[in-house]
Amino acid sequence: MNPARPLKVLLLSVFHPELVRGGAQQVCHELFEAYQARPDVQTTLLAAIDPTFTSLYKSGAGITGFDGREGEYLFLSRDYDPVWHKTGDIQLINAFVDFLQLVRPDVVHFHHFLLFGIDLISLTRTVLPQARIVFTFHEFMAMCPVDGHLVRTTDQSVCTRATALRCHQCLPEYGPETFFLREAWMKRHLGVADHFTTPTRFMIDILRGWGLPQDRFTHISNGQAHRGSGRVQEPLRPRRNRFGFFGQFVDAKGVHLLLEAVSILRAEGFTDFSVELNGDNIRYASDARRAQIEAFLEAEAALPLGERIVTLNGSYQADQIGARMRRVDWCVMPSVWFEAFGLVISEAWSFGRPVICSDVGAMAERVTHEGDGLAFHMGDARSLAESLRRACLEDGLWDRLSAGIAPQPSSHQMADSYLSLYNRLLFG
Repeated sequence: MNPARPLKVLLLSVFHPELVRGGAQQVCHELFEAYQARPDVQTTLLAAIDPTFTSLYKSGAGITGFDGREGEYLFLSRDYDPVWHKTGDIQLINAFVDFLQLVRPDVVHFHHFLLFGIDLISLTRTVLPQARIVFTFHEFMAMCPVDGHLVRTTDQSVCTRATALRCHQCLPEYGPETFFLREAWMKRHLGVADHFTTPTRFMIDILRGWGLPQDRFTHISNGQAHRGSGRVQEPLRPRRNRFGFFGQFVDAKGVHLLLEAVSILRAEGFTDFSVELNGDNIRYASDARRAQIEAFLEAEAALPLGERIVTLNGSYQADQIGARMRRVDWCVMPSVWFEAFGLVISEAWSFGRPVICSDVGAMAERVTHEGDGLAFHMGDARSLAESLRRACLEDGLWDRLSAGIAPQPSSHQMADSYLSLYNRLLFG
């Protein structure tokens, strides 16, 4: 590399945040935007999508531009194996090789392998032997075949280690030998990466325990682009009783748990509060959770207007977060898995909203109970209900917790941290 020219960075993302909301793709895109503003970096974004976006697929195409934007491309994934995480489409693989040779990046930064295939890490090394490869873990999909959430299907408890037997117990349709081979397959391709990063520190302990090299990890916190005016002078209100959920309506995000907590409080006669649901992608939920959520919302809509507690606001884009955050006092994060970072925590804090969250993983690492938010027992709807009740009734609680929120890293600070890592890998 000629140090006089800009550093060429290729960022690979699962989905594009304007097509599917999600923390991993939001972080990757904000990193892309931060580098676009810098003269010393030339950045390209390749976001994978699935065949549900039929209108974006072109006959014979493997990679296409996105919305006419400079440096943004879509990887049109197809024939994808979700167990082994690889594509069987040779034309698509050849298109990826051609793309790498065209872009010729100095650094290839994978923010996911989903829809690309874990083996494309090794393919990248073959095509670009001089490039540095960085892999950021946004969940535990390489380690856990159940959507990377480390939640046992047998009893919904969290899991901190993956073995062939334990994975077989969660997915009995596959024998233990499948997971033995799957682990070897994943580690073989991850082992090609020059360095790993995680947005929270607890992830490093879990991944090291799984057997990844201890000297290849760096913790780099996710940053956030500043949107809108952030904190404003809050009007005095006698009750801080407005709660908001922000995220995808998938099982792991726990929206069903929040609705169960609402039902508990309503059954006990406590109804002086409101809940706003912001999000979508219920199509990715399990059939059982989807039916549960839809049944609750249908019953809620049938109530007289004055008796409704829950409002469904639908999906939103990043530039709409401020307006929706200002309509609530608290952000509720009822996730039933560890989370890798919890971008919604940063989004809530940027508007001075304390977070009520599960007491595990990234949420426990980031949110200080009684300091800048409240923690409840993960998966326990009654524990969540009591936190909601307390948030409504305890004088001064909201003001104290809101005042305890510390500033969070910006997307440009995150970009600086990654750039420092890139340069260290390239130049020592």
